Amino acid sequence: MEETVSTSPERKSFLQRWLPHPWTTVSLVLLWLALQNSVSNGNLLVALLLGITLPIYTSSFWPQRQTLRNPFTVFELVVIVMWDIGVANVQVAWLVLFKDPSQIRSRWVSVPLEIVSSEALTALAAIVSLTPGTISSDFSDDNRFLLVHCLDLEDADSLIDSVKNRYEKRLKRILI
Repeated sequence: MEETVSTSPERKSFLQRWLPHPWTTVSLVLLWLALQNSVSNGNLLVALLLGITLPIYTSSFWPQRQTLRNPFTVFELVVIVMWDIGVANVQVAWLVLFKDPSQIRSRWVSVPLEIVSSEALTALAAIVSLTPGTISSDFSDDNRFLLVHCLDLEDADSLIDSVKNRYEKRLKRILI
């Protein structure tokens, strides 16, 4: 009896089975250690366990491996987002403490998008929501626009320009 080896695209290598999304594994390990604020043996073991098992169990939800380009741009984006969160915290605190509520100009803004990757769209929506004073509400049906609510906004074009040039441009360079 002759055995045949399947050469179908469904067959994955050992590394692809155990690390289906390596960047997610690394991110989960680092996030767990940061949340625990300790790099003890026990925390490292739990971090590795979570970092390996969660991507394995969720890999069927996102079968294509996301290719990460320009890892330095990831660092650049994280620094920019952290800076923007800090600045926005001060601005929102100033609004709440010193501005007359009747003079706050809350607005909805529709931001046109060029990115198409679902991961990049999700990251952009999360970044906008993480920044105090703004929250991403919805995507258009064709994912070409992101609806953003701003606590206090004088010029919608400045917000659109900021989202596109500070976040979307870098996400396009990071994710294929």
